[in-house]
Amino acid sequence: MPDNALIDREISWLSFNYRVLQEAQDKRTPLLERLKFLAIYSSNLDEFYRVRVAGIKHLLDDQNESRSARRLLKDIQRTVSKYLDAFGHTFWKEIKPLLEEEGIFIVDEKNLTTEQEKFVQEYFEEQVKFFIQPGLMAQGKIAHFLKNNVLYLILQLSNKNKPNSNKYRYAFIEIPSTQLSRFVEIPSAGDTHYVMFLDDLIRFNLPDIFIGYTIKGIYSVKLTRDADLYIEDEFSGSILKKIRKSLHRRDIGQASRFLYDGKMPTPMLSYLQTCFNLNAADMVRGGRYHNFSAFFRFPTFNRSDLLYEPMETLNISEIDEADSMFKLIRKKDLFVAYPYHSYNYIIRFLNEAVFDRSVTEIFITLYRVADNSQIVDALCRAATDGIKVNVFVELKARFDEVSNITASERLTEAGANVRLSIPRIKVHSKLCMIGRNEDGVVHYYTYLATGNFNEKTSKIYSDLAIFTYNKGFAKDLLKLFDYLMNQNESVQFKNLWVAPFNLRSSVENAIDTEIESAKAGNKSYIIMKMNSLEDPKMVNKLYQASQKGVKIKLIVRGICCLNPGVKGLSERIEVISIVDRFLEHSRVFIFANNGDPKIYLGSADLMKRNLYRRVEILFPVENPRIKEIIQKLIDLQLSDNVKARRLTADFSNEYVKKGKKAIRSQYAVYDFLKAQKSNPKPK
Repeated sequence: MPDNALIDREISWLSFNYRVLQEAQDKRTPLLERLKFLAIYSSNLDEFYRVRVAGIKHLLDDQNESRSARRLLKDIQRTVSKYLDAFGHTFWKEIKPLLEEEGIFIVDEKNLTTEQEKFVQEYFEEQVKFFIQPGLMAQGKIAHFLKNNVLYLILQLSNKNKPNSNKYRYAFIEIPSTQLSRFVEIPSAGDTHYVMFLDDLIRFNLPDIFIGYTIKGIYSVKLTRDADLYIEDEFSGSILKKIRKSLHRRDIGQASRFLYDGKMPTPMLSYLQTCFNLNAADMVRGGRYHNFSAFFRFPTFNRSDLLYEPMETLNISEIDEADSMFKLIRKKDLFVAYPYHSYNYIIRFLNEAVFDRSVTEIFITLYRVADNSQIVDALCRAATDGIKVNVFVELKARFDEVSNITASERLTEAGANVRLSIPRIKVHSKLCMIGRNEDGVVHYYTYLATGNFNEKTSKIYSDLAIFTYNKGFAKDLLKLFDYLMNQNESVQFKNLWVAPFNLRSSVENAIDTEIESAKAGNKSYIIMKMNSLEDPKMVNKLYQASQKGVKIKLIVRGICCLNPGVKGLSERIEVISIVDRFLEHSRVFIFANNGDPKIYLGSADLMKRNLYRRVEILFPVENPRIKEIIQKLIDLQLSDNVKARRLTADFSNEYVKKGKKAIRSQYAVYDFLKAQKSNPKPK
């Protein structure tokens, strides 16, 4: 492949996160929702440093990789710095003035009225002071440790008894933002509201703590640490014990980013760098405030006009009116699209199984479950009632390890047959299968989805799912569960594309079919929707198809290492990305297939990890009506000219502008689904 064939994965991800920032910049986004997109941007960037940057830094010790790793870190820093400047401008120059026009004022310690000062002092004494533990720093004498992702104020102090001295002491204070709200509402009258960062409320009261000193400056900092657990992911030993033992390391890992107030004096910054044993690659200039993810919890003051209008969940009449989901699924496949349709249908599916005396067994994979999960509740009830419940729980789902451990323990206690993570691989597929004894024969009813069994994320993630009585699917899934539960590796699949077994070769074969069709002069096309496209072999395969005349349209939310529109390489490939109210999470693969289009849904992105190191499933959609619906949903997304961006190698993220009629696909999808005969008016 030519030098420009592959776009760097990390820079592509940063470009995706900028698309999130664009939602905060978009004047069409409701004002308080714009703050939430700042929160999403900040939270995403924190995870990027904890995972991706931390991993790159480990390569600095590898003689063969250190040079390219160092160059990449510089590219990342340069890109992040540019985007952080845009982030700061968006908040301070665009959003904050608009909040003030709406009567919402974010005040700091320097612009309080006398009455507000009194409140701030009283609030500090009654609510905050208990958590404040100031510490003086002594370079070279005490090993100071900063907690992961915790906010600190660093103070530059001079001795009041030595006013002419130019020697400074330094002190630090942890901001108790995990114990207290980051935003303090200051009493106000009428429709005017005042809000103060907890950081600034503490700043105001610090002179009363450092009585013997003059405070010359106060600057905020935050240290982000490596989040990898580095477990020995081998076949020997308990994976549960290994993960439990490793979880505490997450908060004491190697530094991956030291975020500091850009106004901090250079000598002070150098002092901190030495004191905390940081290197130049760790240092990232920021603003006065960090952890903007706190904006998820910014007070709304009952201003619903500054939020998205509620989008009522659509119910599916044929399911609502059915006495039994099993009887209905036996007759026809059922399709649900989240968050537009109610998530209650999968919960009902499991609850019906609990009370159905014909049900003999349940199979399910769990990757990320909600706290207080109704899914887990139903499975526990089923196991307690004597149904054989087989659950594969993936403990290695990053940042959900504790939640998944808790779920696995509840299920085990209830009597379920629980299997935990497989060494060197993650189980990312989303499937549930229920077996019923009907006239002495066990029949299987299956739920296959693109998203997790998670009631919370189902409200904000856009995913697709199908309930089916497909016997071919059931046969393949029984083989898959035999592999998951018993480690039987001699497994072959006939109806499903399953990684790491036949998924890659199946996708490649489907692409080859389109190439041969194009060579023969027949209509050929490929449409793919996914979260990320990163695997070099798959990228190259798509380039080959483009060069042979296949038209390719891609919808990629996040990482895209393919460079579209390059003459002689990819001129028949178009790539868009949609970032909007809901997080696009479904994976859809459509092939022209010589005039008989094939549509696959599933959990897999075209990334090396998904193809080689994860258990993933892509399944064919066989019901003609459901195929029509999915094609319509994809057509609406490809027609989006409001929230779609065109992906190019220059990372410009320009909005797609085509057609006279505005099409915002997420809202158009909702309207389309609402109009379907199977959906009554929202209740």
